[in-house]
Amino acid sequence: MRQKPLEDADEEHLVRRTAKGDRAAFEELYRRTSPWLVVRLRRRCADEQVVAEVMQETYLAVWRAAGSFAGAATGGTAVGWMWTIAARRLVDAFRRRAHHAQPPLAVAMALDVAPVPAAEDQALAATVGDEVGDALRDLAPELRAVLQAMVLDGLTVRETAVLLGLPEGTVKTRARRARIAMREALS
Repeated sequence: MRQKPLEDADEEHLVRRTAKGDRAAFEELYRRTSPWLVVRLRRRCADEQVVAEVMQETYLAVWRAAGSFAGAATGGTAVGWMWTIAARRLVDAFRRRAHHAQPPLAVAMALDVAPVPAAEDQALAATVGDEVGDALRDLAPELRAVLQAMVLDGLTVRETAVLLGLPEGTVKTRARRARIAMREALS
């Protein structure tokens, strides 16, 4: 059976070919996914060295674990699977560096610097219904950040706490406040 040309293959197919040791498929997967992945990581971490390390660790993990990707059979996507790997690697990087400095987002929040909306936030707002989009936009930035990490990125309370440089109790409180605010806005 003849395989699709790499240019015509979707990301899931590229991951499956990578699992079989296909270097060309892995290189094509990297070419397609690395630009958006680095942008998402930079939105969460201003330290270019950390972002570079996380990118390297992510793609090494993808190469090694491509065979474990369940894909559409479990309702997942290849890019979602890769983002989960990257987000967890970023949390690990913050943990490793926690004794040296605060996570960059915590520093920005302490300086009261307003973050620029991420492309993914803008895309989400454009695809979500008017009421839900308005409710998301109306959330306080600190509540929206927790909601994004836990719901959109699928991080645990502990991972969200490390990512945002907050105590776990604060993450739980903000998640609860965000749910209440969304419920009230949509009722």
